[in-house]
Amino acid sequence: MTKTAVLVSGGGATLQALLDLCYFEELPGLQLAAVISSAPGVYALERAENARIPGYVVERALFPNKASFSNALLGMLRDMDIDLAVCAGFTEKLGYGLLHAYRGRVINVQPALFPAFCTEEGFDPVYAVEETLRRGLRLTGATAYFMGEEDTGFGPVIAQRAVEVLPGDTAAALSDRIMRQAEWPALAEAVGLYCAGRLQLQGERVIIAPEP
Repeated sequence: MTKTAVLVSGGGATLQALLDLCYFEELPGLQLAAVISSAPGVYALERAENARIPGYVVERALFPNKASFSNALLGMLRDMDIDLAVCAGFTEKLGYGLLHAYRGRVINVQPALFPAFCTEEGFDPVYAVEETLRRGLRLTGATAYFMGEEDTGFGPVIAQRAVEVLPGDTAAALSDRIMRQAEWPALAEAVGLYCAGRLQLQGERVIIAPEP
């Protein structure tokens, strides 16, 4: 079993998608061992409690910078012998120390087909959806990936799902459809492949081994 911590910052809709998949045993090999929030009192912690998964808080506001926050989070992951960290609506940036220690073991998902809308300053999901509409793009989607060690956090792509942009789409409607039709499935696919031992990093590429 892959002992996994889910990192959250808010309501936990993506966390709930993972909880539902675990409940229906659609992610064999995944052990959800902890939910760690960057803020107290968020609904994601209530979702964890309802699912009888231990919830913890490493409050970002109590730390002076990204590095000290990430080091505290890294210490908690190590103390619990966590194999895999999954970002599910986690809005905080992670520092080099954690991303280096957990290279190839932190999975995130974002609402864009990377490398679209990736910049040296980082990735803004709201901007990506708004720009998709402003530029009249026909397709968008989501990318699940290993977070890299650079400040942007970008890393090797594991899974992608495409979503058609419909006439009359608003940012809210498109964001919701991307989340349900692309982000959740792409994240589930990436986590499932990891737990099955089918992902191998080769430089900046992810090689997916065939099913046994």
